[in-house]
Amino acid sequence: MKKYSKKERQTKLQEVLSDNPFITDEELATKFDVSVQTIRLDRVALSIPELRERIKHVASENYADSVKSIPLEEVIGEIIDIKPSKSAISLFDVSSEHVFKRNQIARGHHLFAQANSLATAVIPNELALTTQATVRFVRQVKQGERVIAKATVRPQTNERSITIVDVKSYVGDEIILKGKFEMYHATEKNKKD
Repeated sequence: MKKYSKKERQTKLQEVLSDNPFITDEELATKFDVSVQTIRLDRVALSIPELRERIKHVASENYADSVKSIPLEEVIGEIIDIKPSKSAISLFDVSSEHVFKRNQIARGHHLFAQANSLATAVIPNELALTTQATVRFVRQVKQGERVIAKATVRPQTNERSITIVDVKSYVGDEIILKGKFEMYHATEKNKKD
């Protein structure tokens, strides 16, 4: 790979981050064949925030108006894509406060909370509550892993106030959680009743 001068690298870094704000410092270091510390110094020099702040910024800019059932800051993980009544995706980085101290395995309630809050967020009503959830944990998640949850809303055949949302969570390409969430939501019809 071609070695860039500091100025060229910083210009390319800005281009890469404008195309993909969700790329990690580690991925950027590999891409530019430099250390993670060099990437961090470049970001600081260019006033580019760290990944978590970039995700929050993109989410609040793009999805704040789409999410009605739960305040965006109450979603566990960071929403990176949402199509109300259809699908949603969120990221959750497992850190030391999310794991058991003795073995660094993520506590299940954090993984459930990510999936459940994503299932709530994809419902485009002001009121959405979980009435029932069936969740299967497929494998353990360790500290430092990134969990990507994908929610898909099942098509409805009638005007019921219950919607089924399927959520699958992954670490890389490996599935770690499967969930089926029955979501009650207030429609205009049942608000009047």
